[in-house]
Amino acid sequence: MTNTIIFDLGAVLIDWNPDYLYTKLFTDEAEMRHFLTNIATSDWNEEQDAGRSLQDGTEWLVAKHPDHEANIRAFYGRWEEMLGEPFHDVVEIFRKLKESGKYKIYALTNWSAETFGVAKARYDFLHWFDGIVVSGEEKLRKPSRDFYQILLDRYRINPEETVFIDDNYRNVLAAREMGIPTIHFTSAAALEEELPAYGVTI
Repeated sequence: MTNTIIFDLGAVLIDWNPDYLYTKLFTDEAEMRHFLTNIATSDWNEEQDAGRSLQDGTEWLVAKHPDHEANIRAFYGRWEEMLGEPFHDVVEIFRKLKESGKYKIYALTNWSAETFGVAKARYDFLHWFDGIVVSGEEKLRKPSRDFYQILLDRYRINPEETVFIDDNYRNVLAAREMGIPTIHFTSAAALEEELPAYGVTI
C-alpha cells in the first residue's frame, strides 16, 4: 500500500528554463542555443547542484570561455529570471494529495543550495512538503544511489510503500534499480491517470 509520494521539482512542479533569461541577452536564437548547449551546459550547472559553489563554478567557466564572460556571469547573477510559473495543474494534484491526509509527501531535487532559498520564497507550495532533500546541501545529486538513500533513511521511508515522480528518465531508472516504484512524469493529465495504478487516489 502506497503511503509516501516523492516529487522531483524542476520540470514537474516548477518551470525553470534558462531560455527565459537568455532570450533577453541574445538577439540570435542560434547563438543562444550554442551558448546553452556548449558553454553554460546542463552538466556544468549540475556541478553546482552537487555542491560546488556558484562562485567557483562561474570562475571556472569564465577561465575556460573568457569571450563569454558577461553571459556566463549572468547565469547565476540573474538566475531568478530563469524561474517561470509553477505548473499549476501539478500543484493542484499535490494540494489534493496533501489535503487528503493519506500520504507523506517529500521532494528530492537536484538544486543548488545557494539558489534554493529563492525558490522557497517564491513558491508557497514548497512549504507543504513533509521534507525536502536538496542535492546542493547534501553534496550529492540524482542519479547517485547515495542521494536517494539519504531521503529514505532520514524519513524512514519504505521503498515498497512509495511512488517517486520525476521527469528525467535517468533519475527514474536509478530509483527503480533501488526498488522504488516510479512514474516518469510527462504531464499533469498523465500523472493523474497513472497514480491509481500505484494505489494513490486523489
